[in-house]
Amino acid sequence: MKVFDCPVIGPRPISEFDYGGEVRRPPMEADAPSWAAYVFNRQGAPGLLREWWYHRPTGRWYVMERDTLKDEVVRFIDLEEVRYDIPA
Repeated sequence: MKVFDCPVIGPRPISEFDYGGEVRRPPMEADAPSWAAYVFNRQGAPGLLREWWYHRPTGRWYVMERDTLKDEVVRFIDLEEVRYDIPA
């Protein structure tokens, strides 16, 4: 069984987590082709990737840095590292 080391409650089975996708900054102003590219195109290359994961029992979102080539979690990332300001 694959296990993630949850920073709040310790090792948990992956079946308790839902994948939320790659962490990406959305375009603040974009035409239709740019927005479509953001929504439908992903990097997808093997290597280090920051991903959103939702832990259902605790109701928390996490960002993991995961090596997709080795299928290993490198670290959990503080949400402040992926935060961006929305222009007023």
